[in-house]
Amino acid sequence: MVMSIAAKHAKGKAAQDKIFGANAAAVAAAAKYGKDAVTNATIGAILDEEEKLVCLPTVEKVFRGLQTNELIAYAPISGLPEYLDCVVTAAFGESRPDAYLAAVATAGGTGAIHHAIWNYLDEGETALCSDWYWGAYKVLCDDMGRKFTTYKMLDENNKFNLAALKAKIDELLAQQDNLLYLLNTPAHNPTGYSLSEEDMDGVLAILKEAAAKPGKNVVFFLDVAYIDYAGEKEEVRKIFKKLSGLPANLLCIVGYSMSKGFTMYGQRTGAMIGISSDKDVIKEFEDINQYTSRATWSNINRPAMRTLATIYSDSELLEKVCQERDYYYQMIKARADLFTKEAKECGLPMLPYVAGFFISIPAKDSDAICTKLHDDNIFAVPLAAGVRVAVCAVPLKKIAGMAAKIKAAMQAVEH
Repeated sequence: MVMSIAAKHAKGKAAQDKIFGANAAAVAAAAKYGKDAVTNATIGAILDEEEKLVCLPTVEKVFRGLQTNELIAYAPISGLPEYLDCVVTAAFGESRPDAYLAAVATAGGTGAIHHAIWNYLDEGETALCSDWYWGAYKVLCDDMGRKFTTYKMLDENNKFNLAALKAKIDELLAQQDNLLYLLNTPAHNPTGYSLSEEDMDGVLAILKEAAAKPGKNVVFFLDVAYIDYAGEKEEVRKIFKKLSGLPANLLCIVGYSMSKGFTMYGQRTGAMIGISSDKDVIKEFEDINQYTSRATWSNINRPAMRTLATIYSDSELLEKVCQERDYYYQMIKARADLFTKEAKECGLPMLPYVAGFFISIPAKDSDAICTKLHDDNIFAVPLAAGVRVAVCAVPLKKIAGMAAKIKAAMQAVEH
C-alpha cells in the first residue's frame, strides 16, 4: 500500500497533461532528427514561419519600456483601476452591452474560469460544457469538488446543437438550482468553430427560458480567449450587444485573456467581466471574486496590466497592435485554409473551422493515430474525441501534405 498523508479530497490527484506530453515528444524528436524534419502541431501559441515564438513588437516595446516600479510593485487585489477600465474596452470594442458591468483581474483566463466554478456552484454540483472542450475545464471542476458534464456540440449537419444544449440544461436544473454553462466562442479551442449570431440568439433564448424557472439561477461563462484572432475586430464582437437586458438571475461572465491577444502567455494576466441587469448582482460579483483572488493568488502581474492600459489609452499604439495582430491572424488563416483544402481533397474528416489556433479531426482512437504519426515525425494532441492540430504553430511549408499523412495514419490504425 502506498503511504499517503494528504487530505481526503486531495488523495490520488495527478495530471498527465497530453498537450505538454506531446510537445515533449516533439522536442525530443527535433533534437534527434533536426527541427526541419519534425512537425510540432502541439503548441497553443503563435509561432512564425521560422518556428519562433511570436511577441507583438509594440507589446514588447511597451512592456520593456516600463519603469522599474511598474515592473516590481504590487498591484491592487482586484487589479489596476486603469487596467480594469481598459480591459472592458479591449474585450467589447464598440459592442459594450447595455448593462451593469464590472471587471476583476485574474491570473490568465484560467483564473477567471476558476473563480466562476468556485463562486457560482456548490460542492457536488455540475458545470456544463460542450463535448469538444479545453481539458482544463474538467480539471478545474474536479479539483474543486464540482462535477462536469457535456452535451453534443454539433448536430448531424455540423451545426451548433441547440436541442442537445436545451435538453442537458433542463436535466441539470431538475437536480440543482444554479446552472454554470461554459461556452468558448469565437475561435473555439480545440475545433476553431465559432457560433453565428443566430446560434447565440438561440443560446440566449434557452438560457432565458432556464432563468424563468422558479428558484433557478443561470451563470453564462463566455470564454473569449481567442477573440483577437477570430476575424474582423468589431464584427466578431457583435455578440456582446446581445448580452443587454438579461433577466436579473442570469449573470454573464466574459473570460478575457492577455495570453493570445497580447502574446503574453507566461505573464498569466486576464480578467473576468460581469454583465448583469441588476446592480446588486454586479456588486456581489465584484466582492466575492475579489475575495477569492485574495484567498488564491492575492494579486496578479502588474506590468502586464500596465502594458494593456498603456496601449488602450494611446490610439497610435493601439492601431499598431491591431495591425500586428492582423498580420498574424492572416498568417494563421493561410495555414488553416491550406490544411482545410488538402483535407477536403484527400477525404480527411474535420470539424467545421471558422478561425483560431486549432483544427480538430474526429477519430475513435486518437492516441494510436498520434503515435502512428510519429513515424512521419508529426506530433499532434490526442483528445477524447479526436486529434487536435495547432495550425498557430506550424509553418505553411509543413502544413503542405500534413492532412494526407493524418488520413493515412487513421487508415493504418483503423484497419
